[in-house]
Amino acid sequence: MTADLPRFVLHEHFSQHHHFDFRLERDGVLKSWAVPKGLPETPGERRLAIAVEDHPLAYGDFEGTIPEGDYGAGEVKIADSGTYETLGWTDERIEVVLHGQQFSGKYVLLRFKKAGEKNWLVLKGKDA
Repeated sequence: MTADLPRFVLHEHFSQHHHFDFRLERDGVLKSWAVPKGLPETPGERRLAIAVEDHPLAYGDFEGTIPEGDYGAGEVKIADSGTYETLGWTDERIEVVLHGQQFSGKYVLLRFKKAGEKNWLVLKGKDA
């Protein structure tokens, strides 16, 4: 794992609806997706990922409670973090290799426009 690679973080978010937030450092922000069931762990398994607003890089280290009445109120914990390598990044397909404690290997995000403009599918790729 190289220190100069961009970072990823997977937040577990205990809000009104328990979900995970998958974040990839890119262009000075954390590109973010809400993943209701978390990242897949088996190659070929698909999960819905909903694009949400970019977050500041400093948010990558955040753990704590967002107060009631604020957007996203609830407890936030880091479920996993590490670095990643970009294999490809377009408006329709993002392919990365994660280097985390729990999640490592190839992951692919595919735009799923049929289900809505912000919807993507995230799947665990087959590692070489």
